[in-house]
Amino acid sequence: MAGTIENRDVFLSKIAKQLGREPKTEMERPTWQYQPQDRVLKEATKDELVEFLVEQCKNIHTDIVLTNTANLPVDLQKVIENYGSQSVITWKDERFKGFGLSSLMTEQWPQANIQLYEWDSEQPQENIRQAEKANIGITISEITLAESGTAVLFSSKDKGRSVSFLPENSIILIPKSTIVPRMTQAARLISEKVRNGEQIASCINFITGPSNSADIEMILIVGVHGPMKATYIVIEDQ
Repeated sequence: MAGTIENRDVFLSKIAKQLGREPKTEMERPTWQYQPQDRVLKEATKDELVEFLVEQCKNIHTDIVLTNTANLPVDLQKVIENYGSQSVITWKDERFKGFGLSSLMTEQWPQANIQLYEWDSEQPQENIRQAEKANIGITISEITLAESGTAVLFSSKDKGRSVSFLPENSIILIPKSTIVPRMTQAARLISEKVRNGEQIASCINFITGPSNSADIEMILIVGVHGPMKATYIVIEDQ
């Protein structure tokens, strides 16, 4: 139900009077002479953004793999094995099938005794239990910020945020087409979706590598409140 605003003009008029000025009924968006938020990496190509992302991953303690759809199953399996090949939890997301991962997940992993759990919106308590015990969580980035090495995840009933928070290791699939320069472009993309009437996730997570924390002496600690290790897999999809 939409809310209503009452006595707004009276309230604002009283404030204006106390400030000794006339009340304003309209506001014009200012035009700034300098707009650094748009200048950073403005002219960068997608390939250059990938190169920038690769370099930034060194700073955020995150491994990165560059691949394409054809090689993705093999490259993903290598990362899974590197993380111990124990148990995996994933979103319920048709994009995994679109990336050609169905055979790997539903046939090869069971044969290799890798436990796979897919998020089930009908089993909220079981979802959390499985996420807590899973060794690896796999998600997909909606928008990726090259400047900071940040993956943007949209939560929904089929895409629980616990998949990227609770397992010890996190793997985030990054379609190359999702890579933008920085937060400025991500905010605009989300804003455009809102203006277009698209349903936006109630929880949008900006994740920059594994869990990091630093005390007052700036001593970096990894894995305090989330995954201890993270890998980004950039998929050529253009």
